[in-house]
Amino acid sequence: MTNTHSVKDFVLHDASAQPVPLSRYQNQVLLVVNTATACGFTPQLAGLEALQQQYGSQGLQVLGVPCNQFGAQAPGSNAEIAQFCEARFATSFPSLAKVEVNGPHTDALFAWLKAQAPGVLGGRILWNFTKFLVGRDGRTVQRFAPMTKPARLQAAIERALSAR
Repeated sequence: MTNTHSVKDFVLHDASAQPVPLSRYQNQVLLVVNTATACGFTPQLAGLEALQQQYGSQGLQVLGVPCNQFGAQAPGSNAEIAQFCEARFATSFPSLAKVEVNGPHTDALFAWLKAQAPGVLGGRILWNFTKFLVGRDGRTVQRFAPMTKPARLQAAIERALSAR
């Protein structure tokens, strides 16, 4: 993929396997996070929801994308994962279908995100809860490590929301 692509060119799937074209989030700032339900970082779902509540009306959309590649920490079906997130952490942002974020079956969106913001170790995602902040123009703004708490993203989110 080339740098001329936008995150809005990709399609994910929801927990019911229905397509979710990211073009539906045109002119919004996206926070794309590979999530898990049985990870030490799983409590970050509450912080991600707090960001969604604080900045959603200004144009932020959090997207939770489960990944079971790290210690099998996203067990269960897509529907079970979505229900867990809603029941345990009162999430209102979408919990989409599981994807792979590394290796030969890497989801196209995550391949593109890693190319735009490679991070360390040749772009590999190191663990669950790696976060990609994408500007309104569809270009990746910044990548955040799994241990970065959602509240620490506020300044970057505010910059992305104010950029036109």
